[in-house]
Parts: sequence; C-alpha cells; structure tokens
Amino acid sequence: MKRALPERYLPPTDVADLLGVPVETLYQWRRKGTGPKGFRVGRHVRYHPGDVRSWVDSLMERAAA
Repeated sequence: MKRALPERYLPPTDVADLLGVPVETLYQWRRKGTGPKGFRVGRHVRYHPGDVRSWVDSLMERAAA
C-alpha cells in the first residue's frame, strides 16, 4: 500500500520522517547525489512529493531485480 504524500513541497525534516532516517542522512545523500532529487528555495531545500515517490519506487525496483 502506497502512503499518501502531501500536495506541497516537502522540507527535509518531513522527507526524513517519511523515510525513517535522520535528517543528516538525507543531507549526506543529497551531497553524494544518491537521494531523492531536491531543489533550493533561497537557503531552504525542498522536495517535490512525486520526486520522492519516484526515488523510492526506483529503490524498490532495484531491490526486486
């Protein structure tokens, strides 16, 4: 069952909570280019819910292969 994502851009704290990881892990993934695609709004990082879902789906597909 897919968890519903909000219809707004997500701050790192929400994405980290959704994924069950520390915020610092999310920032490390961003620096390495391995996490969900994010973008900056001024000094703030935000994530599009669809990009987060696509990233999770790609991880699940790789795990199933």
